[in-house]
Amino acid sequence: MLKESFESRLWRWGGNLFPAYHRSGARIHYVAPDFHEVQIRIASNWKTRNHMGITWGGSLYSALDPIYGVMLYKLLGRKFRVIDKSANIQFKKPGRETLFATFRIGHQELADIHTALRSNAKLERSYPIELVDGNGVVHVTCQKVLCVMPLEASSSTH
Repeated sequence: MLKESFESRLWRWGGNLFPAYHRSGARIHYVAPDFHEVQIRIASNWKTRNHMGITWGGSLYSALDPIYGVMLYKLLGRKFRVIDKSANIQFKKPGRETLFATFRIGHQELADIHTALRSNAKLERSYPIELVDGNGVVHVTCQKVLCVMPLEASSSTH
């Protein structure tokens, strides 16, 4: 794991202070200096647990929801719009402890997006993510589908 840059650290702090994300109970734990990897964690505590002592499903999804979209927006630059298209979440095992997720977007993925957008007005990309406990046991799987389009095309396409 590379040391965070000043910019990626600021991005992490800002994300953690953003009211909607802050209220989820999740925290961005690490942002790679090149923004290609983000790690989050969500603790099981009085803010995130329901009446049965397990982490709320809404908190679990909220922890995952914005990360890939914000990463893509940061990596692609301000000439592109990235919006949610859909999500499918599967709760595999109740969360009774802190859960973790690592989001990665590779250089080839970005190259593929740029190539596809040369001949398409918009593009849908699907990204899987898992919330796991400290032993690597999967508690939640989620498939996020994002729509990416050049900013000038987004006002007439969406």
